[in-house]
Amino acid sequence: MSAVAFDTPRQATRVDDIGGRFDPWLLGVSIALACFGVVMVGSAAVAGAGMDVGPWYFLNRHALFLAGGVVLAGIAMRTELKTIEQHSQLLLLLCVVLLLAVFLPGIGKTVNGARRWLNLGVSNFQAVEAVKVIYIVWLASYLKRYSEDVAVTWMAMLKPVGVVGALVVLLLLQPDFGSSVLLLGITICMLLLGGAPIRRIIPPILLLAPMLVLLVVLEPYRMRRVTSFMDPWQDQLGSGYQLSNALMAIGRGEWFGVGLGASVQKLNYLPEAHTDFIFSVISEELGFAGVCLVVGMYALLAGRAFWLGLKCVEMKRHFAGYIAFGIALWMSLQSFVSIGVNLGMLPTKGLTLPLVSSGGSSVLMTCAALGLLLRVSYEYERAARQVAKLRGVANGPSVGSAPQTSQPPMPADATARGTSRLRQRVEPNMGTSSESAALSALRRSR
Repeated sequence: MSAVAFDTPRQATRVDDIGGRFDPWLLGVSIALACFGVVMVGSAAVAGAGMDVGPWYFLNRHALFLAGGVVLAGIAMRTELKTIEQHSQLLLLLCVVLLLAVFLPGIGKTVNGARRWLNLGVSNFQAVEAVKVIYIVWLASYLKRYSEDVAVTWMAMLKPVGVVGALVVLLLLQPDFGSSVLLLGITICMLLLGGAPIRRIIPPILLLAPMLVLLVVLEPYRMRRVTSFMDPWQDQLGSGYQLSNALMAIGRGEWFGVGLGASVQKLNYLPEAHTDFIFSVISEELGFAGVCLVVGMYALLAGRAFWLGLKCVEMKRHFAGYIAFGIALWMSLQSFVSIGVNLGMLPTKGLTLPLVSSGGSSVLMTCAALGLLLRVSYEYERAARQVAKLRGVANGPSVGSAPQTSQPPMPADATARGTSRLRQRVEPNMGTSSESAALSALRRSR
């Protein structure tokens, strides 16, 4: 942070030394979800005994990747957002490189007919999980730089649409339809929050929707997922096998479940019980009460992140605010889709339940994203404390002049959209010019 002018060097040192704190609600719910995930993966890991990998294989693997995720989160929590923003263009290039690398012989790896993984030797890494975090950072940087243009010009709004379109094409070649839809959803919502008018958003949606439907119709396995989703009992032992067993597990749970570890469906009846369908195991073992607990934790995480984003935008920290919005959208949309698939509300997708499902790449990148979100909360709290300190110094008794009254509120812009509709902050008119300059210098340095 640049130097700020004060009456005495001691005052400057005190303000520069002011730090922030990590949001306790975000930190608490993140730890709670991670611990809950360890417990449920350990319960569902019993199915590994029937897969020739041992009953504790999935739990040990999940714990190892969670430890790596904690390290990544710690790095993100200690990295200044200004540093991350300066490299946003390189991060976008990294997105493209990662998605192209999966097609290179010897680097990319095919699993179940999908070429989505990078072979790292000791383990495989799903490239799209890193792309989700990196793309949100780039889009936040773009919206900060062009938020006014996005609200009034087509070209500024269509640039991120073109970028996400290129990423979606690479994802569909893998193929990864679920992640493609997720990235499109995040982009549309963030453009709306960035001020893009709905009338400009609707035409691209109307153009993309038929293309996505066509992609479903042209792929037989996607059509089977749609038909089995509509009536899984018609082919219970075939295309509807996963969903029918998931629904039976949920039905067995009733109000309070059959007890932790007592699930029957996870014993080689329910495929991917520790990953995509872990919500069904939660429902069976913990019942409706456990379901409410899980949904409540995700609602708290997303709601607190949205609140943090709004506070950052009010303070004119747009990059931090849009990062918070993007991560909140990612967590809420992905958890909604994962839960919806388990409940039979949506066709089967390969999306995990964030922090709860077993999955190395997903756990690593989810932890990194939450670490970035906690960094946003730290810098917001630090800026709020520094501004409060400056106001306290400026509003103190000044020699030779009486304190002036606050400025009148600025008129709201009738054409403002998205987060720009938020009420403009009313800054106090400081008693001396040097004190006003101090507050202005701090605001510019942030």
